[in-house]
Amino acid sequence: MAKRVLTTESGAPVADNQNSATAGVGGPILLQDQHLLEKLARFNRERIPERVVHARGSGAYGYFEVTDDVTGFTRADFLSEIGKRTETFIRFSTVADSLGGADAVRDPRGFALKFYTNEGNYDLVGNNTPVFFIKDPIKFPDFIHSQKRDPFTGKQEPDNVWDFWGHSPEATHQVTWLMGDRGIPASYRHMNGYGSHTYQWTNAEGEAFFVKYHFKTNQGVRSLSAEQAAELVGKDANSHQTDLLQAIERGVNPSWTLHVQLMPAAEAAEYRFNPFDLTKVWPHADYPLQRVGRLVLDRNPDNVFAEVEQAAFSPNNFVPGIGPSPDKMLQGRLFAYADAHRYRLGVNHTQLPVNAPKAAEADNYGRDGLHATRYGSRHDKNYEPNSYAGPAQTDAALAAPLAIHGWTGTHEAPAHAKDDDFFQAGELFRLMSEEEKGRLVANIAGGLSQVTRDDVIEKNLAHFHAADTDYGKRVEEAVRALRED
Repeated sequence: MAKRVLTTESGAPVADNQNSATAGVGGPILLQDQHLLEKLARFNRERIPERVVHARGSGAYGYFEVTDDVTGFTRADFLSEIGKRTETFIRFSTVADSLGGADAVRDPRGFALKFYTNEGNYDLVGNNTPVFFIKDPIKFPDFIHSQKRDPFTGKQEPDNVWDFWGHSPEATHQVTWLMGDRGIPASYRHMNGYGSHTYQWTNAEGEAFFVKYHFKTNQGVRSLSAEQAAELVGKDANSHQTDLLQAIERGVNPSWTLHVQLMPAAEAAEYRFNPFDLTKVWPHADYPLQRVGRLVLDRNPDNVFAEVEQAAFSPNNFVPGIGPSPDKMLQGRLFAYADAHRYRLGVNHTQLPVNAPKAAEADNYGRDGLHATRYGSRHDKNYEPNSYAGPAQTDAALAAPLAIHGWTGTHEAPAHAKDDDFFQAGELFRLMSEEEKGRLVANIAGGLSQVTRDDVIEKNLAHFHAADTDYGKRVEEAVRALRED
């Protein structure tokens, strides 16, 4: 086999990759050494801005296969028949820590899934929890600032974490999830995934349904205690990446079963609480899980940077039959996610192989900009409408229209009959076994007891008391015991 020739970026062969060009033996380096300058300049630019959230992640390719008929609810082509398979790419991640953080930490996990469908890419951006800490995107930057490193101390501060939660009673439900047994997954393979937000499905007849996605792991849910996680981090900070990589390399392909909850659109306005509130779940007794299909991961990326770090997911990437809902957090993310990728990767990030459509073709009038690779032929026009057979609109909406009424302004979310920030957190606590309750209380008290201000502690204790009397009492006693030690 012919030996491969090392070249410069321009394709010229490299004569010597071990020694820089110098002015004589032992002399200073020459500015004319183009290969040296190119290598150093390229090395200086190897890194791109890391994600502000979800920086630490792992990814894999796979496929989604439809197992049940859902055509009565959506006209999405990739869900149109039993047995149909669609290629996918998934990125798992932690949320708060930086790119160099450890995997086995107490933190929500991102569960971002890209479907390469025949009608374009569909991105489903979710988490391993069905709820979140806040319900309005205007609070998101403040929430993340409170959870990440303090600008003065350079580390995560319990005062900041709990102070924000103390001022945000709607966070009580997610805090109960996070501090409970599922707060530290044993691996990415052993956790569920959720769309979390409420989305809209529309069928061929134009009927609209609101939908929530539930990916149930077929490996079984497994989690780590705080002590187990600390030990694992000391042994392998990349434990989740190691597990996912090695499982797929061994042919032990992880899989999840997708179920959905479906609410006829007409029922949303009169539901007992706001169905678009990201801090709440829909009880299964009201809207049972309906099976849709299975997700299987069967191929590791060849290059982590090119395919995991440069993977870009945005919840505004919809396909016909699927659209947004009035979920305020989702509405904010429709802008924020795409904008984050334009900042990190450039306006042409959708042309990168991992982000480009695979089963469809992008055909529009977007041109030029940094890293542009798609130009069209020399006869293509770059405006619309035109008389030269360029791509034209379909006049077919992706999803059903949403009714809008009322006055513009900054409004609180509409109040439903039983809207409450604490009830579902209390229900979650009451579902736990005594052992699970004990670990939950210990995890909360371990963090809350480190807070230096009594008023911040009292604000948070009031939330746990409001969720459940026993819950609040146990946390209060545990915090007091730790502070007295």
